[in-house]
Amino acid sequence: MNDIAAPLTRKGPPKPSDALSRIGSTAEPHEMRDPFDIGEALTALSLSGEPVTVFPSGWIEPLLARIESVDPELPHFVLDFSGSERPPAGKVTLIASLGGNAKLQFDLDQSWKPTPDNKMHVAAEFPPSCLVLNRRAARRVETPVGVHYMASFRIKGNLIELPLYDFSQTGVGLRATPEQCFGLHVGKKLEGVRLELGPNLVINADLEVRLLRPFRTFLLGEQVQIGCSFAGISMQMQQTLERFVTTGAVERRSVAR
Repeated sequence: MNDIAAPLTRKGPPKPSDALSRIGSTAEPHEMRDPFDIGEALTALSLSGEPVTVFPSGWIEPLLARIESVDPELPHFVLDFSGSERPPAGKVTLIASLGGNAKLQFDLDQSWKPTPDNKMHVAAEFPPSCLVLNRRAARRVETPVGVHYMASFRIKGNLIELPLYDFSQTGVGLRATPEQCFGLHVGKKLEGVRLELGPNLVINADLEVRLLRPFRTFLLGEQVQIGCSFAGISMQMQQTLERFVTTGAVERRSVAR
């Protein structure tokens, strides 16, 4: 029960309660235009079976679907409307949750004709852009390429070293293979984690696993995003992290817990 098997299980057909609202007019999403990033987001949704809410133009009540498959080479993806109905020809807005901490939204305009092998499957090209609304309370900083950002900790006596892909004042995001995640589960406490935040800051902190999300990259294959929050950090560390997140600089090399 404590391994990665449960989080990697694909969700079942969407329910009416899964429907999401559009990103509000007062929100401040950022725009994602890189086809690589769009492909990764769609692939993550396909692997997890996350519900996709579909609003045809002029409709108040949405349709529900899942992403059945993604082909980044074409590039296109297949939507499965089983249990719902296909949209009428024209423009639709699609919304989905990414890992529980972000909302993805994009528009498509097409005939919505079914694929030859399944009347509830519809193929669509990648959108040229997507809106992404990040719901994290704290500013997130993505780790730069080529700089050493690592987390080191022990599980049952085994040393685990994982790269950081982002961090904030409230927590860190790690990246791992599915094999490296055995022994991890949502709610798992990680004590005495050594965090190397580039060449200028090393801290030791306790973490709590808050998110396990499978995804696939074109270069590395199956990966798992591990979202962790800090557990009981000192005021000194909070101030140091705030300064580091804001300016990218700290005054000394190491900070004790």
